Amino acid sequence: MRAFGWMVLLAAAGLAAPAHAEAFDPAPWLADLEQTRQAFRTKYANLEWLERERELPLETLFDDLAGRLKRARTDDEARAVFDRLKRKSGDGHVEIEWPALPAPATASQIAAPAAPELCSGIGYDARQNGPGTAAALPGYRALPASNLNPFEAGMVSAGGAKVGVLRIGVFQPQGFPDLCRDAVRTLRIPADKPCDESCQDRIVTWAYERLTAGLEERLRQLKAAGATVLLVDISHNGGGSEWAEAAARTLSVEPLVSERRGFVRGDHWAKQWRETAAQLQAASAKASPDDRKRLRAWAGEAEAAAREAEKPCPASGSCGNLAKAGYSTGLVGSASSGAFAGQDWAVQVFSPAQFDYHDGVWGGPLILLVDQETWSAAEEFAAVLQDNRAAVILGARTGGAGCGYTNGGMTTELANSHAVLKLPDCVRFRADGSNEVRGIIPDVLAAIRADDGRQFRARQISEKLPAAIERAQSLNRR
Repeated sequence: MRAFGWMVLLAAAGLAAPAHAEAFDPAPWLADLEQTRQAFRTKYANLEWLERERELPLETLFDDLAGRLKRARTDDEARAVFDRLKRKSGDGHVEIEWPALPAPATASQIAAPAAPELCSGIGYDARQNGPGTAAALPGYRALPASNLNPFEAGMVSAGGAKVGVLRIGVFQPQGFPDLCRDAVRTLRIPADKPCDESCQDRIVTWAYERLTAGLEERLRQLKAAGATVLLVDISHNGGGSEWAEAAARTLSVEPLVSERRGFVRGDHWAKQWRETAAQLQAASAKASPDDRKRLRAWAGEAEAAAREAEKPCPASGSCGNLAKAGYSTGLVGSASSGAFAGQDWAVQVFSPAQFDYHDGVWGGPLILLVDQETWSAAEEFAAVLQDNRAAVILGARTGGAGCGYTNGGMTTELANSHAVLKLPDCVRFRADGSNEVRGIIPDVLAAIRADDGRQFRARQISEKLPAAIERAQSLNRR
């Protein structure tokens, strides 16, 4: 009676009764979850780490998520279940990209928008390159700024040593939009015209040259300023590219051996290895006798890796979904700078060869400052220096992203929601056999969290810096 009377009153007032909301159906979302489960089983490079080290069995995880989906009442709650999967994995490279919902157009949007500035339009954004921590250390004195040098640097005294401080906020040019603008001017690229792939390649090649030269210049300046210890601040560094391996080698006079590479079995990596083998075989046909011999040997290694990638391995098999071959730098894990100079095939075997860097520009006691927001290529940089006993790591355990996606990775579009699932397809194995995705554990721990205020973080680091200096000096004397 009360409901009937309420509807009569609405009708008398000229108002319609609200329509019943369509009931939420979890079935399509459960189908998406099952598709995601299969992707984890077959495409996820860190599956063994998830189950053994994280102690999170895949089936247990997905059964829990299925139960949560069945209890969901809205699409938003269902999406939250998938977002929970990303958090629970603890892997910085597990991503779920939801399709963007169209926003209602406003009057200002209806008018023709201004064209984006060229560099921002192709992905150059200073927000990738934050301020870090070390510049807030007590007594820090900045080196003179230079429009030609993208890196901030300075000096601080601690533990009886003069410490040179170098900030690397990201390991790729896209975090330095001024480099892009300089490239546009220097290369005379029209700023008012679209910049295609070739145009972008010219810009990024030029910018990498400036990054490398700028890094080496700052190292020489710090030496000239009297630095006896170097502190490289990679806190709040989100990663970047393989340039991290070249940057690491500028800091060590001892040869660095990169981490071993693991890769997911299947067509994605089989294709990459086959292409590498074909390119090396083609290069061998016009190489010198000595180069021909090693190019064919490397091509044979790539072919063997391709066969390993193609090897069927059911979930119950003993081989697992990962195979191993080569290093994070390619088929060669260690080479002196310039070892492959002038060779078109160099990058196929040793990725740092694409950059014009020099080994051991620093070479003295070295400390790396890290925190929970140090990720991906920044972890690679720290791992190769720590594994080769070339640096002391100071700070907090890093975020844990490890190796990411090669050549676009192996994405999965979910059939119902059309979300895109991105899973890392490679692993970097440390010298002790561990997976880099666990994060870099510092040699000298500091009581910092990434969300602490910068001044507080700096005070905590300052307390631990003398101990890190002592360890770095001892390591450098070995």
